Amino acid sequence: MGDDSEWMKLPTDQKCEHKVWKARLNGYEEALKLFQRIEDEKSPEWGKYLGQIRKFVTDSNAVAQLKGLEAALAFIENAHVAGKATGEVVAGVVTKVFNQPKARAKELGTDICLMYFEIEKAEVVQDELLKGLDNKNPKIVVACIETLRKALSEFGSKIVTLKPVVKVLPKQFESREKAVRDEAKLLAVEIYKWIRDALRPPLQSINSVQLKELEEEWVKLPSSPPKQTRFLRSQQDLKAKFEQQQAQGEESDGEDEAETAAAVDPYELLEAVEILSKMPKDFYEKIEAKKWQERKEALEAIEALIKNPKLENGDYGDLVRALKKVVGKDANVMLVSLAAKCLAGLASGLRKKFGTYSGQVVPTILEKFKEKKPQVVQALQEAIDAIFLTTTLHNLSEDILAVMDNKNPSIKQQASLFLARSFRHCTQATLPKNVLKPLCAALIKQVNDSAPEVRDAAFEALGMAMKVVGEKAVNPFLTDLDKLKLDKIKECADKVELPGGKKGGGRGDKKSAAKAPPPAEVPAKSSAPPKKTQPSAACKTSAGPSKKGKPTSAAGGKTKKTNDSKEVTENELSAEVCEDRAAGVLPASCLQQLDSANWKERLASMEEFQRAVETMDKTEMPCQALVRMLAKKPGWKETNFQVMQMKLHIVALVAQRGQFSKTSALVVLDGLVDKIGDVKCGGKAKEGLTAIGEACSLPWTAEQVVSMAFAQKNPKNQAETLNWLANAMKEFGFAGINVKGFINNVKTALGATNPAVRTAAITLLGVMYLYMGVPLRMFFEDEKPALLTQIDAEFEKMQGQSPPAPTRFTKKAAVEEEGDEGGEQEEDGGGQDIMDLLPRTDISDKITSDLVSKIEDKNWKIRKEGLDETAAIISEAKFITANIGELPLALKGRLGDSNKILVQQTLTILQQLATAMGPGLKQHVKAIGIPVITVLGDSKANVRTAAMATVQAWVEQTGMKEWLEGEDLSEELKRENPFLRQEVLGWLAEKLPTQRTVPGDLMLCVPQLYTCLEDRNGDVRKKAQDALPAFMMHLGYDKMNKATGKLKPASKDQVVAMLEKARAVMPAKPAPPARSGGGKCSAEQNRAVSASTASPANDDCDGKQEVKKGRGGVAAKKPPSPPEEPAPPPPSKDKDSNANKKPLSKGKAASGSQQGAAGKKPAAKNLKDEEDKSGPIFTLIPNAKEQRIKEEKQLKILKWNFITPRDEYVEQLKTQMSTCFAKWLQDELYHFDFQRHVKAIGVMIERLESESEATISCLDLILKWFTLRFFDTNTTVLMKVLEYLKLLFAMLNRQNYHLTEYEANSFIPYLILKVGESKDVVRKDVRTILTMLCKVYPASKVFPFLMDGTKSKNSKQRAECLEELGCLIEGYGMNVCQPTPAKSLKEIAIHIGDRDTSVRNAALNTVVAVYNVCGDQVYKLIGNLSEKDMSMLEERIKRSAKKTPVAPAKQSATERSQREHPTNPNATFLRKPAQEDPNKLNQARQNAQLGESSHPSIPKEFQLDLDMIEMDQSRVCELPDLVQHKLDELLEPIMIPEPKMRSVSPHFDDLHNSTASTINFVISQVASGDINTSIQALAQIDEVLRQEDKAEVMSGHIDQFLIATFMQLRLIYSTHMADDRLDKRDIIKLYSCIIGNMLSLFSMESLAREASMGVLKDLMHGLITLMLDGRVEDIEDGQQLIRSVNLLVIRVLEKSDQTNMISALLVLLQDSLITTAGPPMFSELVMKCLWRMIRFLPETIDNINLDRILLDVHNFMKVFPKEKLKQLKSDVPHRTLKTLLHTLCKLTGAKILDHLSMIENRNESELEAHLRRVVKHSGNLSGLKSDHGNEKTGLRTEDRMSKAKVSDILSEIFKKIGSKENTKEGLTELYEYKQKYSDADLEPFLKNTSQFFQSYVERGLRMIESEREGKARIQTSAVIPQHGVDASLSSNHEELKPAVYYERLKILRQRQGLENTSRQGVGGSEDELQQRPPMSSLLSSKPSVASSTDMLHSKLSQLKESRELYQQEHNAHSHSPTHGHTRSASPAANLDDLKKRLERIKSNRQ
Repeated sequence: MGDDSEWMKLPTDQKCEHKVWKARLNGYEEALKLFQRIEDEKSPEWGKYLGQIRKFVTDSNAVAQLKGLEAALAFIENAHVAGKATGEVVAGVVTKVFNQPKARAKELGTDICLMYFEIEKAEVVQDELLKGLDNKNPKIVVACIETLRKALSEFGSKIVTLKPVVKVLPKQFESREKAVRDEAKLLAVEIYKWIRDALRPPLQSINSVQLKELEEEWVKLPSSPPKQTRFLRSQQDLKAKFEQQQAQGEESDGEDEAETAAAVDPYELLEAVEILSKMPKDFYEKIEAKKWQERKEALEAIEALIKNPKLENGDYGDLVRALKKVVGKDANVMLVSLAAKCLAGLASGLRKKFGTYSGQVVPTILEKFKEKKPQVVQALQEAIDAIFLTTTLHNLSEDILAVMDNKNPSIKQQASLFLARSFRHCTQATLPKNVLKPLCAALIKQVNDSAPEVRDAAFEALGMAMKVVGEKAVNPFLTDLDKLKLDKIKECADKVELPGGKKGGGRGDKKSAAKAPPPAEVPAKSSAPPKKTQPSAACKTSAGPSKKGKPTSAAGGKTKKTNDSKEVTENELSAEVCEDRAAGVLPASCLQQLDSANWKERLASMEEFQRAVETMDKTEMPCQALVRMLAKKPGWKETNFQVMQMKLHIVALVAQRGQFSKTSALVVLDGLVDKIGDVKCGGKAKEGLTAIGEACSLPWTAEQVVSMAFAQKNPKNQAETLNWLANAMKEFGFAGINVKGFINNVKTALGATNPAVRTAAITLLGVMYLYMGVPLRMFFEDEKPALLTQIDAEFEKMQGQSPPAPTRFTKKAAVEEEGDEGGEQEEDGGGQDIMDLLPRTDISDKITSDLVSKIEDKNWKIRKEGLDETAAIISEAKFITANIGELPLALKGRLGDSNKILVQQTLTILQQLATAMGPGLKQHVKAIGIPVITVLGDSKANVRTAAMATVQAWVEQTGMKEWLEGEDLSEELKRENPFLRQEVLGWLAEKLPTQRTVPGDLMLCVPQLYTCLEDRNGDVRKKAQDALPAFMMHLGYDKMNKATGKLKPASKDQVVAMLEKARAVMPAKPAPPARSGGGKCSAEQNRAVSASTASPANDDCDGKQEVKKGRGGVAAKKPPSPPEEPAPPPPSKDKDSNANKKPLSKGKAASGSQQGAAGKKPAAKNLKDEEDKSGPIFTLIPNAKEQRIKEEKQLKILKWNFITPRDEYVEQLKTQMSTCFAKWLQDELYHFDFQRHVKAIGVMIERLESESEATISCLDLILKWFTLRFFDTNTTVLMKVLEYLKLLFAMLNRQNYHLTEYEANSFIPYLILKVGESKDVVRKDVRTILTMLCKVYPASKVFPFLMDGTKSKNSKQRAECLEELGCLIEGYGMNVCQPTPAKSLKEIAIHIGDRDTSVRNAALNTVVAVYNVCGDQVYKLIGNLSEKDMSMLEERIKRSAKKTPVAPAKQSATERSQREHPTNPNATFLRKPAQEDPNKLNQARQNAQLGESSHPSIPKEFQLDLDMIEMDQSRVCELPDLVQHKLDELLEPIMIPEPKMRSVSPHFDDLHNSTASTINFVISQVASGDINTSIQALAQIDEVLRQEDKAEVMSGHIDQFLIATFMQLRLIYSTHMADDRLDKRDIIKLYSCIIGNMLSLFSMESLAREASMGVLKDLMHGLITLMLDGRVEDIEDGQQLIRSVNLLVIRVLEKSDQTNMISALLVLLQDSLITTAGPPMFSELVMKCLWRMIRFLPETIDNINLDRILLDVHNFMKVFPKEKLKQLKSDVPHRTLKTLLHTLCKLTGAKILDHLSMIENRNESELEAHLRRVVKHSGNLSGLKSDHGNEKTGLRTEDRMSKAKVSDILSEIFKKIGSKENTKEGLTELYEYKQKYSDADLEPFLKNTSQFFQSYVERGLRMIESEREGKARIQTSAVIPQHGVDASLSSNHEELKPAVYYERLKILRQRQGLENTSRQGVGGSEDELQQRPPMSSLLSSKPSVASSTDMLHSKLSQLKESRELYQQEHNAHSHSPTHGHTRSASPAANLDDLKKRLERIKSNRQ
C-alpha cells in the first residue's frame, strides 16, 4: 500500500503517466472529471494533457485503457487544442483500440474518431482510417470500415471525402474475411445512398455475384436522399435549422436535397488511365494509309483505349490533329463517325484538360455537319457535346458564329441545335450578355431562314436561352421579331425542362421550386449543376459570400423594375395633348405669355413656369408636355438671352425633378446642343444636358448629343459639346458608354479646321484614356503623325492617374429598368468592348501545314525561318481573330527548343500574339500560356525575363481566371526548379491581390506553396512567404490552416506560424466591380478598371441604405483605381472576418449607384466599421483654429516651416488633428499604405459640401497634411490631393472665405514647390490651384511667394513661377507687385539672362505682360540690362505688339476671371484661349453667303446684283464701262449673281428662244443660296413637269436642271444644314421640293434619258450623301424624307439611260473607294444601285452600249486591279464587278469580246483576260470556234446578216461622236467599223446632219488614219463643234457635261486663246476625268466657293461657244421642235439678256 500512497499524492497529469496501471486508472478518472469541469475551451490546463492523449488511448492495460478512452473523448470534445494531436491519437485508436475484444473499447474508439470529425479534422481522421484498411488484422479493417460508414451516415458526403474511400472499396470486396466483405457491402450501400449511380463505375471490377447482391440492396433504398444528422462545430446554424425542422416534422428544401445529391461527380471517383504509351506504334502511319481498312484499324485501337472513363493528362495534340483530319477530310463516312466517337471519348475522359484542343476541333465538326447520314450526324453531335463540357460557350462562340451564315442548311440547323443543347448546361452566370448577344443575333437571322428545319432549330435554341437566363435578359435581343415568332420562342421555352426540374433564369421563386417536384422526380436531380442552388440559401442566411445571390436578387427586384420601365419608354404625345396636360399644371397667364412678342412678358412667363415646376409633385409632373411647351415657338430660336437662360434652367429642373423619359429628352436635346456654344447660355445648356444624363443615363445622352452637335457645322457647339462630355464622363464614370457610338465623331473633330474643336477632342480622349487605357489609341493609329503626337502627349499626362470617382448617377428608374443586364452592359462598354470594336483579320488560312512543319523542322535555321514568317504574318495583320489553326501546338514545341535564341523568339511572337489577339487569347491559355510558365524555370536569366514579360502581356489580355483554373499551375509548381518556383510565386504574389475572385482550383497550389516555404533555396522561401497573404486573401485562413494538416509535425508548426504572420498583413479584396457573374477579368483588361466605376449591381448584399446617401455618402465613392490599388478596409480585430466578409467590409465601394434587390445585408456585415464611418469626419470645435494660431505665435509649438518634413512635425500635426478628425479617418490619413490615403481623400471630397463649415474650421490642419503629401513621390496620391484642393478652393470661394496669413504661410510655399514638377498634368493642376488661390487670398500676397519660387534651383519651377507672375500682373495690374513694382521687375528681369530657355522665355513673357499694362514705363522699372538681354526683350515686345493691341488691365482681368471661373475644377487651365479661328470661319462663311468671291483676280464688276440694282431707282452711283470687257476672255470662275425676282426678258421674237431663256433663268435660280428663291423656282419647274403637254419644253435643259439641283443639294448639305439660324423646316421643305421635282422628271422616260453620264454621277452622289446624312434623320420628318430619297434613287435607276447610269455608278464607285473621306456606307449604297442595274440587264441588254460600259469597267480595273480590290476591307466591290461581268457574258456570250473596241492596248487589259476566262468557262467560246474557223469572220457574217443590228451599232457610234465625253472614242469606233466592214453605208446617218458636222467626221477619220500610219498629228484648226453635233443629231438629246467644259477650260488656259485646241485634249477628257478628284472632295474643303464651281465653268463656256455658233445655227431654230436647237440658242439668249439688262440699268442711272 506504501506504493499506492506514493502515487496518490501526485498531481493528475503525472498520475496519467505513471508506470503503475492503477495510478494511471486513477489519473484517467480524475482527468475525466477535470475535463468535464473546465468551462473555458482555451484554458491553459488543456495544454498539460495535449501530449498525453495518445497514451490515454493506447494504454497497455485494458481496464485503464477504457477509462483513458472516456477521458480522451471528453478532452477532444471540450479542448480547443485537441485538434493538434489528431493524427497520433487516431493512429493509436486504429492500432491499439480497434483490435480489442471489448465492444465498449471499440465503441469509444469510434466515438473519438467521430468527435474529431466534428471538430473539423475529417481529413486527418479519414487518412488514418484508410491506412488502417491495409492492416493485417481483419478486426482492425472491419472497425475502420464501420467507423467510415458511421461517419458518412452521420456527417454526409460533404464532410467525408468519398473519392479515396471509393478507390479502396473494391479491394475490400476481395478480402478472404467474410466480416470484411460484409462490412464493405454495408459501406457500399451507405455510399450509394449519398452518391447514387456515381458509385457504379468504380465497382464494375468486383465479383458479379457481389455486384448483384449490392444491386438488390440498392433497389431497396428509399429514393429520397439522406440528410446530415450530425454537424461540425462550424455548422451550428444548420444544426439549429435541422432541429427546428425535426420539431415541426417538415421536409427540408428540395433545393438542398438536389445540392447534396449532385455533390459527387462519378468522374472524380475514378482512377485516371494513361493511354498515350499504349497507342499502337504505327498509329500515325496507319491513320494516313490509303486503304480505309488500315485507317479503320488504327481508329479502332484508339476507340478501345478511350473506353476508359478517365484519362491521364498528357500531350494529346498529335492524336487530336490526326482525328480531326479524319473527321474533316476522310471520304469514308464510317471512319468519320469512328473518329468522332474517339474525339468524344477523349473529351469525356480528359474533361477540362481537353479544353486546350477544343478550339481546333469544333470548327471542323461544325463544317462536317453538312453530312446527311444519321449515324455520322449522331457521332458528331456526341463529339461536340462532349467537347462543349470541356470548355466554355464563350470560347466556342466565335466558331459557332462563323458557321451560322453558312449556305448549307444542315450546318445551320445542327449549329443551332448544338447551341440549344449547350444552353441547357448553362446558368445565368455562365451565359453572360456579351456571349448571348451575338448568338441571339445569329439565331434571329435563322428564324427567318427559308428552310423549316433551320427555323425550328433556331426557335428551340432561343427558347432554351430564354428558359435559362429568363425572358428579361433575352427580350432586348428579340425586338425585331413579330409576335408570332416571339410566341413560338416562348412556347419552346415553356416546353423545356431544365435538369432538376427547376425553372430557368431565376424566375421561379424558391418556395415554388421546393414544392413543385414530386418525390418521384428526385433522382433526376442528380445531374443538376450545383451552382444554381446555392444562391438562395446564401441569401436567406446572409452567411455566404455576397457574389452568390444573383437569382434571388433578380427575382426580388423584378416587380419594381416593371413599374419604372413603363415610364422610361414613354410614347410621343401630340401637341394638343401636351397643351392640355400643361394647362393642367401651369398658370393660364404663363401659357398665354409663352409666345408673346414682348420679351419681358416671355421672361415673366418663364419665371411662373419655373415656380410651378419647383412646387410640382414628381409623380404628377407631365415632363413631355412641359418640355414641348418650352419648345413651342419661339422655342430654341428665342432671341433674348435672359429668357433663353431661364428656359434652359427649367429643362434641367424638369429633368431633375420629374420622371423624365428619353422621348422628352429628344424634344429638347437639339435646342440644348444648339445653345451649348453660346457664351451666355452655354452654362445653362450644359446643366440641362447633365440633368438629362442623370435622368436618361449618360451613355444614351452622350451618343445623342454628340451626333447632334456634329450634324451641325458650328465649331463652337462642337467644341463645347466635347468639353461637356469630357466633364460628364468624370462626373458619371464610364459605365455603359458605347465608345463605338461617337468615336467617328471624335475622329471628325480631330480633323476639324477649328483648333478649339481639336483641343476639345483631344481633351475628351484624355478622359476616355483614364477609363479605357492603351486600347483607345488603337482607334487612332491611322491619324496623321502630328495629331498622334498630340494625342500621345495627352495620354502621357493621364498616365498614372486614376479616374475620379463618379459624383453623379443615373436615376433609380433608369438603373432598375436596365436591371440585370446593367453590369454586363457596362463591362462590355468599358473593358471588353473596346477590343471587340477593332477590325480583326483571320490569319488561320496563312498558318499552313508547310509553315507548321517549318516551325517543327530538325534544322534550327528552318525553324527560325518558320518563326520569322509567323511573326511577319501577325505584325502584318495587326489585329487577329482567335482562330490561328495549328499554330499554338507548333509554338508550344518551340518553347522547349534546345536553341535558346529560338525560345526567346517564340516568346516575342507570343507577346506579339497577345497584343494582336486581345481577349480572344483566353482560349489559348491552356495550350501555350501554361507552357510559357515552364520556361520560367530556364537557367538563363534573359530567357526567364522574356518569359515573365510574355506571361504579363498575356494576363493583361486574358485575366487571371484561365491561368488559375485546373491543375496546370499546381503541376508547374511541383517541378523542383528554384527559378520556376520563385518566378511563379513572385508573379502570384503580385497578381492575386488585384483579383476579386479566383477559381477554387487555387487550393491545389497550396501544398506546393507549403513545400516552397521550406525550400532549400532562400529566394524561393522568400517568394513563398510573400505569396502567402495573397493566397490567404482568397482562400481564407481557415482553409489554409486546414491544409497544413497533411504536413509533418515539424513542418506544420513552422508553416502555421507563417500563416499567423501572413494573416496580420493579409490584403483586402478589391471592390466588387458591380456584377459578380460578369467579366471575369475586366480588372486586368485595361489600365483603369471600367467595371469598378459603377453600374447596377446584382450582388444580393449591395443594399439600398448606402444608395440613399446619393452623392454625399461613402457609398458613392471608391476611386476606380487601377488593379494595383485595392483599398483595404481598416484591419478587423474579429478573427472571423475572413475571406467571406471581405467584399462587404470594404465599405460601400461596391454600391455606388447600384441598387441590388435584397437591401438589408450590409448592416449585418462588419457592423462596427460601418457605424464608425457614418458619422461626421470633422468635428467643429469653436475657436480651435484661433487657439492653434496663438500657440504658434507664442512659439509653444513648432512653426510649420521646413525643407523636408521631420518626424516631430508629423507627430505634432497628428496630435492637433486627433481632436477634430474622426478616428478612422486619421488612421487612414497616417497609414503606411498610400492607397489608404487615396481612399481618405475620396471621403473628404464627398463630405466637402456637406461638412463645409467643419472643413473650414480644420482648414489649417487639412492644408498642412496636404503639404506633407507634396513630399510623397506617388503620383496617384498627388493627383488626388490636387483634385481635392481644386474642389476645396472652389468651395472656399463660394463661401467667400479668405485664407489667414497663418494658413497661407504654412501651405503656399509647399504648393509652389510642386509647380516645378516634371509631369505636365501636375503642373497644370497646381497652376489652376494658384489661380483659384487668388480668389481666397489677395494676389498681392501670393506675389512674394511666387517671387521666392523664382529663386529655386529647379528651372521648371522658376519658369512656371515667372509665367504665373505674368498672369497676376496681366489680371490684377501693377499694384500686385510687392514690395514695389521696380524691385520686383528688376528681380524678374535678371532671369532674362538665365541658362534655361524656358525660364528666359517666361521672364520675357512676364516683362511683356508688364509692358502691355504700363507701356514704355517698363524700361524704367527693369533697370539696367545687358545689351543682349535688352535686345531680346525689345524684339519680344515688338513681336507682341504686332500680335495684340495693348489691352487695359481691367478688361483682361474680367476676361481672366471668366476664363478661370472654377465651374469645373477639373478643367485644365488654359493660358491663352484660342478664339480667333471660329470667328474667321464664320466670317468666311458670311462672305460666301453674301456672294463675295474670295478669288483675287475676279473683276469686281461681276459681283453686282443686277436685280437689286434694276429695282433700286433711288441709288445713284457711277458704273464702270462694261462694254470694255470681252466676256469671251473671262477664264476664271465667277459667282452667278442671285436673282431675287422673276424677270424674263421679252426681247426675243422667237418663241423658242424666249421659253429657253425663261427656263435657263428659272433653272439658275434653283441653285440659289436663298432657300425661298430656290423653292419658288422649283415650284415653277414642277408646274411645267406636271403637265405632260408642257413637259417637252424642258427637253434639252435636263442636264442643266440636274446640275442646278445637285448644286443646291450640296449647298444644303454643306451650308444650310450647318447654319443654326435657318429653320430646319425650311430645309425640309426645300428638300421636299427638290425630290418632288426629281420624281416628276424621272417619271417621264423621254426626259430622264437625256441625263448624261457625268450629271447622273453627280446626282447620285448628292442623293446618296443625303440618304446617309445623319443630321436629316434628327430633324422632324427627316425619316420620311429619307424614304422619299430612297424611292427617287430607284426611279432614277429605272428611268435613266441605262448605259449612262451604269457608267456613272462605276465611276462613282471608283471615286468612293479611292477617297476614304466620305461616309463608310457610301460605297455600299453605290454597289446596291449597281446590283439593281445588274438585275435590269436581261431586259435592257439590247439598249445599252456595251463598248462604253466595258471601257468604264476597264478603267475601273486599271485603277483597282484584282489584287488591289482584294486588299480592300470588304470583298463586296470585287464581287460586284465580277457579277456585272458575269451577267454581261451570260447575256451576250462570246460576242462580248467584240465590244472591247474602245479599249487601247486591249491585250494588256485585265478585263479581256477575265472575260475570256468567263466565256471559256461557260463553253460558248469553244462552240463558236468549231462553227466558224475564225471568230471574227464568223461574227462578221452574222452581223452582215442583220441589217437592223448594223444600223443599231452605227447609230450608237454616231451617238458617241455627238456626246461630248466620247467624241474621240466614237470616231475611233467608226474608223474601226469602216475597216472591218468596208462596204458599210454611212450615208443615211450623215445626210440629216449639218455640213459642219460631216466635215468634222471626215476630218476626224482622216486624222485617225494618219495616226495609225504613224504620221505626225494634225492639229485641228477649230474647236470641235459640239453644239453643231448636238443640234444635228435628231436622235440624241444629251446635254453638255460640265466636266467637258472643265477640261476645255483647262486647255484654253494652257493655250491662252481659243484657236489652237488640239483634239487630243478633248479626246482625253474621259481619262482625265477619271483622275480628277470627285466634286464632293472639292466641296468638303471649300463649301462656300467650290459648291458652284462646276456650274460656273459650264455656264461660262456655254456663253463663249454659243457666240461662235450662234450666227451659223440661228436660222435653223424653227425647223424641228424635236431637235436640240433651243439648247444651242439658250446660252446666247442668256448672254444677250444679261447685256440688255445692263444697258437698261445704265440708262436708268443717267
